[in-house]
Amino acid sequence: MPRHITTDICVIGAGSGGLSVAAAAAAFGVPVVLIEQGRMGGECLNTGCVPSKALLAAGKHAHAVAHARAFGLAARAPDVDFAKVAKHVHDVIATIAPNDSKERFTGLGVRVISGHASFKDRRTVRIGDDIEVSARRFVIASGSVPALPPIPGLDRVPYLTNETVWDLAVRPRHLIIIGGGPIGLELAQAFRRLGSLVTVLEAAAPLAREDPECAAVVIDALLREGVDIRSGAGVSRVEMEGIEIGVVVRGEAGDEKISGSHLLVAAGRRVDAENLGLERAGIRHDGGGILVNKRLRTRNRRVYAIGDAAGGPQFTHVANYHAGLVIRNALFRLRSRVNPNVLPRVTFTDPELAHVGMTETQARGRRGRRVIRVLRWPYHENDRAQAEGETFGHIKVITNRRGRVLGATIVGAGAGELITTWTLAVTQGLNIRALAGTVVPYPTLSEIGKRAALTYFTPGLMNHWVRRVIAFLRRFG
Repeated sequence: MPRHITTDICVIGAGSGGLSVAAAAAAFGVPVVLIEQGRMGGECLNTGCVPSKALLAAGKHAHAVAHARAFGLAARAPDVDFAKVAKHVHDVIATIAPNDSKERFTGLGVRVISGHASFKDRRTVRIGDDIEVSARRFVIASGSVPALPPIPGLDRVPYLTNETVWDLAVRPRHLIIIGGGPIGLELAQAFRRLGSLVTVLEAAAPLAREDPECAAVVIDALLREGVDIRSGAGVSRVEMEGIEIGVVVRGEAGDEKISGSHLLVAAGRRVDAENLGLERAGIRHDGGGILVNKRLRTRNRRVYAIGDAAGGPQFTHVANYHAGLVIRNALFRLRSRVNPNVLPRVTFTDPELAHVGMTETQARGRRGRRVIRVLRWPYHENDRAQAEGETFGHIKVITNRRGRVLGATIVGAGAGELITTWTLAVTQGLNIRALAGTVVPYPTLSEIGKRAALTYFTPGLMNHWVRRVIAFLRRFG
């Protein structure tokens, strides 16, 4: 007979969202069981955010060395030791890993169980043949896995995903990337800066979800660095050509074959919910993920789903946001709901591309041309950007006609840091006057946002009545 455990909350998945739920519940003295079949920390720590940013950092340093002459420094092209770059990536993972470890969470009061969890019924999960867990509430935080497009021949060639690319010990001579989303372009730039030839194949448009004007700045930067980006490039098939991988691409002039040493499939991620026994628990799911309401509860009122498993934006900070909502709902009955408008996103290329709230297209579609304002300011008009040679990019802010901030997009150096101010503005429903009246230190990139906010008042400078009031007041000294 399997050993039976009864707890208050059972969390399935020890990625970022699951760890956040477990830690918060334990901090309130609630009994928690955390089940993980793989590595603690999940995709973000082991194969996602952490290693990709470590690789991007190495590429950024290589790029800085190669362009040091612009600052009067004599430097030759960087000598890239890719084995040491790979070691740097894994060292970063190893340094952060203790924060997500079984030992740490056991110390916090969480009961951690290794193994695959599958629902036995509506209120019980089974881990292998040895353990069963019954709980008052369940939280599914099982994450996602790389999506593999149905490309003929893909199963007969060696290919990489964002999970396996970190196993490389030798720099690719020519890396072909299928997918021009954030993951594909981030890795494309990193490998190009480290000396690989890189070709990106995107069936639609690269960064299609983003504001086209801002996405174009990123794409232009990568093209100037030598990344070959092809839009509307549908892949017909892949095949081996000796030791090379051949990718056949459909084009207006017919098929074209591109040969490379390595193939990376970066066509997004999908929710892996087939092996959780969801039907036995009365939980519905489809190709987009587990179906939840705005409070992240499934059709089984005892079960919540968060992060990638819930089928929404696939970001670590979204999973953490979901975790906070579940704690409020499950422990305090506060009926907190997801607000998708307050979720920022960042593509960590150089320049970075960050967004929160509505895009210009979304705002015009919902509100019409006459009831929104589009405010802009370029990086090249900022003194700090000039001093550091980071003059490409701009900010774009969307407000309603009364000045309430609806959204913002920033493309340029440090955009991922700068978007936080605008996330606060969107979350709190701030008026642009609050941003225009904020004192920011000089010289900083944050002045770009303030200058954009001030342009909201530019039309008033030409207002006839304003000028008459000023003229009247001038008479009194």
